[in-house]
Amino acid sequence: MWTVLVSGLVFALYCTAVVFSIRAAQTARTPQGAVGWAVFLLSVPVLGVPLYLFLGHHRFRGYRIARQQSEQVVEGIKTFADYSRPDPDTMQINPRPFERLAHLPVSRGNGADLLINGDATFRAIFEAIDNATRYVLVQFYIIRDDALGVELQERLVAAAQRGVHVRFMTDGVGSYGLPTAYLETLRQAGVDVADPRQQRGPNFRFQLNYRNHRKTVIIDGETGFIGGHNVGIEYLGQSPRFGAWRDTHVRLTGHIVRQLQLIFTEDWHWARGEDLIDHLDWAGSEAEQDMNGLLVATGPGDDTETGAMMFFAAITEAQERLWIASPYFVPDIDIMAALQNAALRGVDVRILVPDVIDHRLPWLAAFAYFDEIRDCGVRVFRYTGGFMHQKVFVVDDALAAVGTTNLDNRSFRLNFEAMALLFDPRAAGAAADMLQTDFEASYELTDSLAQQPAHIRLAAPIARLFAPIL
Repeated sequence: MWTVLVSGLVFALYCTAVVFSIRAAQTARTPQGAVGWAVFLLSVPVLGVPLYLFLGHHRFRGYRIARQQSEQVVEGIKTFADYSRPDPDTMQINPRPFERLAHLPVSRGNGADLLINGDATFRAIFEAIDNATRYVLVQFYIIRDDALGVELQERLVAAAQRGVHVRFMTDGVGSYGLPTAYLETLRQAGVDVADPRQQRGPNFRFQLNYRNHRKTVIIDGETGFIGGHNVGIEYLGQSPRFGAWRDTHVRLTGHIVRQLQLIFTEDWHWARGEDLIDHLDWAGSEAEQDMNGLLVATGPGDDTETGAMMFFAAITEAQERLWIASPYFVPDIDIMAALQNAALRGVDVRILVPDVIDHRLPWLAAFAYFDEIRDCGVRVFRYTGGFMHQKVFVVDDALAAVGTTNLDNRSFRLNFEAMALLFDPRAAGAAADMLQTDFEASYELTDSLAQQPAHIRLAAPIARLFAPIL
């Protein structure tokens, strides 16, 4: 009897693995992902089936994209595009691919200031919150109940108590350990909280693979912040494990803030089912810097592979310089080919990654890609001044981007991300100067995979097999 029962369970497990393999072949976002899941499910079903329930990734259904589905917003964007269109002579890069991906137009009248490392970032954010007069919108992937998290909480409570409407949102996976008491303190002070434990989506769909990785703060529709920092003392360099933490945020002003605000309204609508379009300021003012800018938001709810295509468009535009800083380097085949092609064309292509280990699997997987790109002339730099977590790229003297998107499959296809693109030589110059300082705190990788220590040499190709879900 026991043998029959076990045999039946094994048969059912394999049948389930076959069904999931077919589903992966039909719905996975990439051919590599489909093959990877099929092989894993059929070869190790006892592990593959439960992991597929939680990590299987397909297009995210039901996510409302306000830029496309709100008639009011669409009409506003058309009107906005007419009077904020950049002077063509100031655009060194073709903006059309980025505009098509963003469903938004590039606009003039923007300002951007780099915020290098945690002290500068949170000093600027807290000052802006303290000066808010109407509303504050806050969204972070990770919020911890530590000294920095408590300080954020106190600032938001103070703002709410003086009559500012504060809306607060975080990700259920990234902030899994955030105590309920933290949220309740905000609620009791009058803060409008989108509780990640109660919102629609991954919590109830076995789809923990989908995460909202955006880090956004918006003040009165006039000032916006986006970048790599989350809320935790490690982002201030106070973690015993990581020590110094190298990260970048950007403070935005001008029209691009309203674009960032529009992305927040989409996330809020998904989390709460509430439309904020009529409750926020969409007029705003222009910035004296008068930069051309665009906010590109990407995610699994998009009809196309917007994350990868944004990088592809930037890479193919590069003529002289392409510098990319990312804590993880697990690109897909198209991005690998684009990087190799850029280097073969004579572009100065540099990839900056951390030497310090954050998540071991993607850290190892990156070594399996380095030889291929280095053989074509791409230079790989490993940052040694602490853990490097910034998401920044620079194209020639024409484009700088700062935001939340890593150079990996997770950011390309699984996470909701956002990048601020500044089509301006001043922004490109500032970002390039910043990255040049980072290169000086790094060493250039010259050893091939065959020359690496045995644990890297043996584990990197295996880690690469998991690239579609890293």
